Amino acid sequence: MRYRSRVTAPVAALIGTATALTVGSPALAAGTAGRTGEPGPETLGDPVIPALGNDGYRVSSYHLDLAYDPTTQRVECTATLKIRTMRALTRFSLDALGLDIRSVTVCGTAAVWEEGQEKLRITPARPLAANAVATVRVGYVADPRGTLSHTAWVPTPDGFAICPQPNSAHTVFPCNDHPSDKADFTFRITVPNGLRGVANGVLTGTESLSGGRTAYSYRSLSPIATELVQITVGDYVIKDRQGPHGLPLRDVVPSARAAALEPALALTPGLVTWLEDRLGAFPFETYGLLPCNSDAPNAFDFTGLETQTLTLYKPNFLLQEEKKIGSHMMHELVHSWFGNLVSPATWADLWLNEGHADFYGLLYRYERGWTDSLGLTTMEARMKDTYARGDQWRHDSGPVAAPNATNLFDSQRYLGGVLVLYAFRELVGEDVFHAVERTFLDRFRNSSASTADYIAVASEVSGQDQSGFLRDWLYGTKTPRMPGHPDWTVTPVASSLMAPHSRRGGHWHENSATL
Repeated sequence: MRYRSRVTAPVAALIGTATALTVGSPALAAGTAGRTGEPGPETLGDPVIPALGNDGYRVSSYHLDLAYDPTTQRVECTATLKIRTMRALTRFSLDALGLDIRSVTVCGTAAVWEEGQEKLRITPARPLAANAVATVRVGYVADPRGTLSHTAWVPTPDGFAICPQPNSAHTVFPCNDHPSDKADFTFRITVPNGLRGVANGVLTGTESLSGGRTAYSYRSLSPIATELVQITVGDYVIKDRQGPHGLPLRDVVPSARAAALEPALALTPGLVTWLEDRLGAFPFETYGLLPCNSDAPNAFDFTGLETQTLTLYKPNFLLQEEKKIGSHMMHELVHSWFGNLVSPATWADLWLNEGHADFYGLLYRYERGWTDSLGLTTMEARMKDTYARGDQWRHDSGPVAAPNATNLFDSQRYLGGVLVLYAFRELVGEDVFHAVERTFLDRFRNSSASTADYIAVASEVSGQDQSGFLRDWLYGTKTPRMPGHPDWTVTPVASSLMAPHSRRGGHWHENSATL
């Protein structure tokens, strides 16, 4: 990739500005002699997507200010980040791809910057001191219809939505694009009158502007991982309703489809009630659905995506009868707890998200007597079938908690994860299992957690060391014996070029057993 390097002010002016920096600024090192500090690492060492994320600092908050121009179909943006350094830094980096960067400042002072290899490298006028707070502001223009190697943008006839998971939030805004670095988010979205701008969280203000424009401001009351951010612009109507215990529910619906989508939207209160009985109170300030305003087959290659407080869907999926959509709607709702409230520490921990989402999504299906894609009607029958496939899946897709970038979203992380949870529940019993689930969620709420964290909680709550049992299920190359089912057998491995449960040409959520 060709590198772009730029100084956001003339060199002479920048030198003068550096000299005139406010004395005693908490973020800036006292002097420049020897450039105190070192460049921050450009990776967080994720075992699956190693180039993702950056070290040497953590982000505490993002403010994203976007203005959509329907004539050019471009978005003018300013991203303001507050970061806290973990060491003295002469340079640090953000993840960024496909953004036309116009300016970069650090603590209000122009900085030197360059782009390359999906990184925005920033050299402040003075090094940043260790354990200091700094404000980073990046001005840029984005093209939702631009051609990139990967993108979060979902263009629609009247605007856009975004689907950042797992590694594409940085095609929308410069960020530390890793689920372990969750942060607070605020948004300001300016659109022409007649369109609506919506983002995660709650609406905090609406401002009428000159030129027939309106600005909508939103704030998330809980930290968000970058892969879970949602920003959408379109001809939407907001449909408000009340969930259990007064929970505000808001759906963002294409105006022309509001009536047709209402039967699906009306299912949400019952879904939330069912899941709260098992996992505890809904963890966020609101919840709702966003049926994206596009029927294009390539608009986004999945069915639903759990962007925090506002789940993105293909609209045509939600037009089906309840028994064809209820299980997957539950799958996406479960992510509010597993994936959003508690995010994966690394992408190798994805099974914690998808295994739990499919586990409860399937339980919900079978309780209602709905057949699954195999024609089965009980969890035991589905797990027996999955168990038989265990060695083949481990051969083709690796152990449940040891994916690579190619097989990350194979069924092994979905149904394979369900099988692990089912085996653990069979071992310890229903009551202990649910106590483990709730303790894990409570302990790591609004944070990230690893597979090792789940094993530690399982051992603590059950009163027995579960590390051997769970590690065999999660990391073993052979499927262990299923507790309580000595008659279950595993089918011998057959060589294959690509597993039938793997859809590497498509999107991960098509591998969910709840579809």
